[in-house]
Amino acid sequence: MDNLSDTLKKLKITAVDRTEDSLEGCLDCLLQALAQNNMETSEKIQGSGILQLFASLLIPQSSCTAKVANIIAEVAKNEFMRIPCVDAGLISPLVQLLNSKDQEVLLQTGRALGNICYDSHEGRSAVDQAGGAQIVIDHLRSLCSITDPANEKLLTVFCGMLMNYSNENDSLQAQLINMGVIPTLVKLLGIHCQNAALTEMCLVAFGNLAELESSKEQFASTNIAEELVKLFKKQIEHDKREMIFEVLAPLAENDAIKLQLVEAGLVECLLEIVQEKVDSEKEDDIAELKTASDLMVLLLLGDESMQKLFEGGKGNVFQRVLSWIPSNNHQLQLAGALAIANFARNVVNKAKMLSAGVTEAVLKFLKSEMPPVQFKLLGTLRMLIDAQAEAAEQLGKNVKLVERLVEWCEAKDHAGVMGESNRLLSALIRHSKSKDVIKTIVQSGGIKHLVTMATSEHVIMQNEALVALALIAALELGTAEKDLESAKLVQILHRLLADERSAPEIKYNSMVLICALMGSESLHKEVQDLAFLDVVSKLRSHENKSVAQQASLTEQRLTVES
Repeated sequence: MDNLSDTLKKLKITAVDRTEDSLEGCLDCLLQALAQNNMETSEKIQGSGILQLFASLLIPQSSCTAKVANIIAEVAKNEFMRIPCVDAGLISPLVQLLNSKDQEVLLQTGRALGNICYDSHEGRSAVDQAGGAQIVIDHLRSLCSITDPANEKLLTVFCGMLMNYSNENDSLQAQLINMGVIPTLVKLLGIHCQNAALTEMCLVAFGNLAELESSKEQFASTNIAEELVKLFKKQIEHDKREMIFEVLAPLAENDAIKLQLVEAGLVECLLEIVQEKVDSEKEDDIAELKTASDLMVLLLLGDESMQKLFEGGKGNVFQRVLSWIPSNNHQLQLAGALAIANFARNVVNKAKMLSAGVTEAVLKFLKSEMPPVQFKLLGTLRMLIDAQAEAAEQLGKNVKLVERLVEWCEAKDHAGVMGESNRLLSALIRHSKSKDVIKTIVQSGGIKHLVTMATSEHVIMQNEALVALALIAALELGTAEKDLESAKLVQILHRLLADERSAPEIKYNSMVLICALMGSESLHKEVQDLAFLDVVSKLRSHENKSVAQQASLTEQRLTVES
């Protein structure tokens, strides 16, 4: 390294004299030393004070400029050199060099700025103040269509520089989005998809930018979906596919892009992956299976994309997703359950799903011992029978199902399964309005759970329980009488009416239920013993008109029956 010390001394002199040949020789020696031992050479450069001189050497008309920028790029690979490069005043002259017409100068300048920005707040801030990002984006735009290798190398460096400049920095990423970088990068990906390095750089940039909500609108206005799916179909390597997945996942959170991805044929790719990987025990395959099935579920969360998938291919996607549920792969079971639940959100789909035998399939899979899968399948059944009286009656008369639901109503270890079981019991009654269904639920011991559900902390569940109990009282009071009595329904209703915190609809439905219970001698007696008249009469002046009117009607009924 003694030669290096001599070179640095000589460089100081020649930098002042501007003797081009001598200068070039010194710079070559420095580059050679950096190639041999970058860290040690960088430390010597920092200690020599030569960095400050580099600023004066970064001039467009000099033949040595590219080499000086190359040296800066090399030293800035070391974290400890980035702030010294900023402090030496190198950023402004480097940004000025971005206006050069010399391709080698542009390449080395892009490398230097990119390396200085890497994980460096000071570097990024200096480049931001000097306006470097806009010049680089303008270059990407103007050079985008040129496909020769030298230009592609320059484009790759510029993409890398923007990535280092904005990585994990929301405000700088937002700045790039406002400068219109997204359509330019999408165009780059389309034109240069054969260039692995440039493609990879675009994907990493997309991955960073796609996390920002403000980027989604810009992405949706491009053909990003088509380009990514086209690229995905070509990939065989797991790592490359994973990289594309990392871009697709945040983009697929946007409904417009969901639809574009469906139209571009992403779903067929995902279904193929699932089919290929489902029985594999390789770690990479298991990871890819999870990512593909998760992404499939994400696409189904959009109303339009979900509907397109349901109606397309004569229900092929629906049937294939349904086949995931009996899989031995727990991840796939859950994804299948989530997907079917998404299809069931649409009113038009329900009738088609019911006629396609979905309830039989779901009932078969309820045997799964995975609570998250059970939870989703129960929710799916509840959505399927909504406003479908025939289906609700058919399910409600299924003794095995009702008995299983009653059993799960006590599954305190799994609150979700317990809640959905209660809600499904209530839904079977509310949507079927069938005496046979009520009898099945009474015989299976379901009444006590509906009464408990009326005390839930969730108003929606309380309400569903009260409406179901009112139907029971109206249609099959004699059958349910003893169970309602032992579940202390009347006492619970008194408490709900007396509690000022009870929602208006809870008070209203509690009074409707009280009136319906008067047809039972034993329950009627309980109502009289608890002095309901006092509580109800106070509700006549309730601010909610429906509650006040129902209070008057209930008061009349209680007075007549007393």
